[in-house]
Amino acid sequence: MKIWNKGFDDDARIDAFTVGRDRELDLLLAPFDIEGTMAHITMLAEVGLLKADELSQLLPELEKLRQEALDGRFTIQGEDVHSEVEARLTEKLGEVGKKVHTGRSRNDQVALDIKLFTRARIRTTVEKVSQLFHLLQERSESLKDVLMPGYTHLQVAMPSSFGLWFGAYAESLCDDLVFLKAAWDVSNLNPLGSAAGYGSSAPLSRRRTTELLGFQDLAYNSIYAQMGRGRGERMVAFAYACLAETLGKFAADGCLFVSQNFGFLKLPDAFTTGSSIMPHKKNPDVFELVRAHCNRLQGIPGDIRLITGNLPSGYFRDLQLLKELYLPLFDEMDACLDILIYAIPGITVTTDLMSLPLYEQAFCVEEVNRLVASGVPFRDAYRQVGQSVQNGTFHFHGELERTHEGSSGRLCNAEIAARFHRLFSSFPFAAE
Repeated sequence: MKIWNKGFDDDARIDAFTVGRDRELDLLLAPFDIEGTMAHITMLAEVGLLKADELSQLLPELEKLRQEALDGRFTIQGEDVHSEVEARLTEKLGEVGKKVHTGRSRNDQVALDIKLFTRARIRTTVEKVSQLFHLLQERSESLKDVLMPGYTHLQVAMPSSFGLWFGAYAESLCDDLVFLKAAWDVSNLNPLGSAAGYGSSAPLSRRRTTELLGFQDLAYNSIYAQMGRGRGERMVAFAYACLAETLGKFAADGCLFVSQNFGFLKLPDAFTTGSSIMPHKKNPDVFELVRAHCNRLQGIPGDIRLITGNLPSGYFRDLQLLKELYLPLFDEMDACLDILIYAIPGITVTTDLMSLPLYEQAFCVEEVNRLVASGVPFRDAYRQVGQSVQNGTFHFHGELERTHEGSSGRLCNAEIAARFHRLFSSFPFAAE
């Protein structure tokens, strides 16, 4: 029987449609729902809505359920995680189990669960981003003197280096941390006590549950606490989409650079897959799948927007579908981070690329700058070099010089690392 049952029988087909995938997805929220209930009833006892002996009965049982959820042994037989927890407590403790919902709605429960879940998952992701950042910087520093061609319009442009290439993705992660911190801040406001969106006549202490659950502050306005559903998920998903863009572009480069036509990079054989018909194939499926996952992750904010974009204020069942889009994105992102952290140390680079005649024209700008330094006006130097290319007589025999900040000769990895550290340190868990 559902906790909102009014005395009439359920329709099985309606039940199946309205519950949807909640039982499956709510297992991800279960530890956080139970944690929220423990904080809520602690506050209820403090404001006199629950007796001390009732609290002492409830807390140990809730801790057992929380451990079940953390261990993966928790199951949901009822409509959702909220009703399952209440039913289990009532079965074990009788009437006292029915008191845990005082002053709450399932609306603020699920809003709370998602905030707590999101904080935990952002922390995991940010820690993985930190691992990836340092790995990219290590590769950048060790390969700073190994040249590779840079491309514009997929045509040879100017000399670059593998140090510059790896370092570019490290710095991109700095910007991604900016958005992840914004996602953390949005998720670090307590909606509990907003009930169905209009508060409660019970004498709740929302500041106390904020303190017990370790939130930075309250989501103050009860209506906005509910309006934040969908909006909060979309903002977090956008931060993950930004990170996905960085990883996906790295993977796309990887797919290109390991191909025989480029031959810039090589993956260990164990990191490739073969063909059922072509015995010579070593396919970069790791990069291809990261690219595909990241493309999908970049679409999630838009998908959320399509569900929530025309909803008035207040709660609507439409929001239930957000779980199907939102909750799995964290595992998908973390899997991409994990496989790149695993794969990047095994990537080898081709060290003599720029000695190939194919890339000699990449040094055209170097020759233009050499002529300019000798006193030739830039436009004249440009035309001279262009004519030599057209005549097939261009050759460059000088030294590559890159001295400005952020060039292949001066990567500024220390400055980038300092920025990353400042951003990472802005998360409260960084000091732990």
